[in-house]
Amino acid sequence: VQEKVKMKANLIVGLQWGDEGKGKIVDLLAQKYQYVVRYQGGHNAGHTIVVDGKKIALHLIPSGILNPKAKNIIGNGVVIAPDALLKELKQFDSLAGKLFISNKAHLILENHIALDQAKEKSRGKNAIGTTGRGIGPCYSEKISRSGFRVDELNNIDALVEKVLSHYTDNSALYAQYNIDTPTKDDLLNTLNHHAKELLPFVVDTTHMIWNALDNKETVLLEGAQGTLLDIDHGTYPFVTSSNTIAAGACNGTGLSPKEIGNVTGIIKAYCTRVGNGPFPTEDFGDEGDLLAKNGHEFGTTTGRKRRCGWFDGIAAKYACRLNGCDDVAIMKLDVLDGFDEIKVCVAYEINGKRIETMPTNLDNVTPIYETCPGWDKSEGAQKWEELPENAQKYVLFLESIMNTKVGLVSTSPDRNDTIFR
Repeated sequence: VQEKVKMKANLIVGLQWGDEGKGKIVDLLAQKYQYVVRYQGGHNAGHTIVVDGKKIALHLIPSGILNPKAKNIIGNGVVIAPDALLKELKQFDSLAGKLFISNKAHLILENHIALDQAKEKSRGKNAIGTTGRGIGPCYSEKISRSGFRVDELNNIDALVEKVLSHYTDNSALYAQYNIDTPTKDDLLNTLNHHAKELLPFVVDTTHMIWNALDNKETVLLEGAQGTLLDIDHGTYPFVTSSNTIAAGACNGTGLSPKEIGNVTGIIKAYCTRVGNGPFPTEDFGDEGDLLAKNGHEFGTTTGRKRRCGWFDGIAAKYACRLNGCDDVAIMKLDVLDGFDEIKVCVAYEINGKRIETMPTNLDNVTPIYETCPGWDKSEGAQKWEELPENAQKYVLFLESIMNTKVGLVSTSPDRNDTIFR
């Protein structure tokens, strides 16, 4: 049988602990794509897009929504809180024919949110730092085969009975955390509302994406969070509850590995992290505060201040290999404007030994830095030649550490302030 030449879906993936600026790049690149697909995570993620000075915050809707010609898909790997999605939809006029939701995606219900918040509170100083949005409990039930899928909104009576049975089966757990069982009428009203509002968008998105590629249409895949929050390959247990890496796009859409094309990794010119967990290059002094101030480092979803520090070359190299990156986009280079010196972690020290690979445990890691000379006035540059010489050298230095081509450099939140190399 002669093999057909097929279109492949290109992919955008974060390379750090999330908040790398994926939204801007997906929005920018999505202008050239007919489909934009979100493949994992929930409304614990947030993408901020700035167009003509106007900020738009997205949590579940794919970042291609601002492209009037693109169809946007929420894939089966995403967990969906109906109230959160409906609130997000209000930012836009009618999205009929423009937004599609997988019938196999799982629903986050009130019990998931209540349980998430109660468990996190009970952990005390050992808290993971979750957003309390119900993501973990929803994914847990998905894996234990006791979750609720979007397609079940087509039979509300059966879904109501299933949810109530779930409360009964887990009564001891919910009593432990003082979580009340909803009344049947309240549950019926809530789920009927969700069904009325969401079912018009629900389709079999796997076949939709397959048909798009078979018809040689262009598809862009976008993840949420970042590589170092991956449930398997991140800084466990301080991670999210899904596979955030490029391979997760196959599970979260129904595409085969052979159907993934170019992989672009998104990474900041420095590092940030929200929540608890190890962060080897975190700066606890004035420079860390300045990075937070200049970079407006507050979470799109939670509003929490992000922990800030220097570029971690070891983690970046690890993430590039893990995702099979073909190229990298460096974001927020302009935030480093005005620093006299800029540190880059080029190795770790553990128990007196220098290592240049990513260890499983980062608890006792000390970063080994090289220092680069600073620069000023990279903000707003749209051509490589417009960057200060030291900024160019810095980008090339990061490229050599990651062993991956830097194809894009962002010099402000605005869509137009982007350098293509």
